[in-house]
Amino acid sequence: MAFASFKEVLQDGYKNGYAVGQFNINNLEFVQAIIEAANEEKSPVILGCSEGAIKYMGLDYTVAMARVAAETAKVPVILHLDHGPNLEMVMKCVRAGFSSIMIDGSHHPLEENIAITKQVVDLCHPLGIEIEGELGRIGGTEDDISVDERDATLAIPSECKRLVEETGIDALAPAIGSAHGVYVGKPELAFDRLGQIRDILPGVPMVLHGGSGIPDEDIRQAISLGVSKINVNTENQIAFTETIREIFGKDQKVYDPRKYLGPGRAAIKEAVKEKMRLFGSSGRA
Repeated sequence: MAFASFKEVLQDGYKNGYAVGQFNINNLEFVQAIIEAANEEKSPVILGCSEGAIKYMGLDYTVAMARVAAETAKVPVILHLDHGPNLEMVMKCVRAGFSSIMIDGSHHPLEENIAITKQVVDLCHPLGIEIEGELGRIGGTEDDISVDERDATLAIPSECKRLVEETGIDALAPAIGSAHGVYVGKPELAFDRLGQIRDILPGVPMVLHGGSGIPDEDIRQAISLGVSKINVNTENQIAFTETIREIFGKDQKVYDPRKYLGPGRAAIKEAVKEKMRLFGSSGRA
């Protein structure tokens, strides 16, 4: 089947109290594992792809793999640009065949973020391509900022309202204290802030970035407060790498890539299935 509608999939999650996982793709094994998991769990799925992953795999290869996955899948599949940095990258992905886009203007002042995001919406919506925007700053690979710094990075509800209403984005990624990469200690999510944003933007699906390593109870609470999309990459990368490392540790004479990439792919698949069950998306397709 063709790529599914980003907006329709997230709206169903919002209305029915579950979240759809965005699982980032980094090579063929990731694509295969994620789609196999989605088929077995009967779950809609978002294949996320960052600029770095596109540079590694090549834009044409990335879209071709995702398109084959969607055409052979028995569930809704979306190919989503993750953290699109600028209009140039967005348009390259649109022309190549991505079905939805995240434009990340969060590092700009609010007015500039609104202008950039609206420009992307105005270009993409007529093409049937739906848009995720971001506000606030989501941490990087190290979660070592101070409380004052943390407060400064959180999304402000009134600004979230402006970004959504003045741009027409289909989903909002507000910074609520999550981080990309491996957490140092337990992440502290600002659920009060998330609830305030939900209350002033009823019906707008929200996105939780940095979903790897967040405790299950926090994931469930975030979903109850309007999060309908959760991004996961690091945990899958760790599962893949640890499995391969274990194989090499047992037998350093292994040289056939299929002998270690296959088990690595299986590890990703199991990790994705666990997340789909946690997010409540299993059985929704």
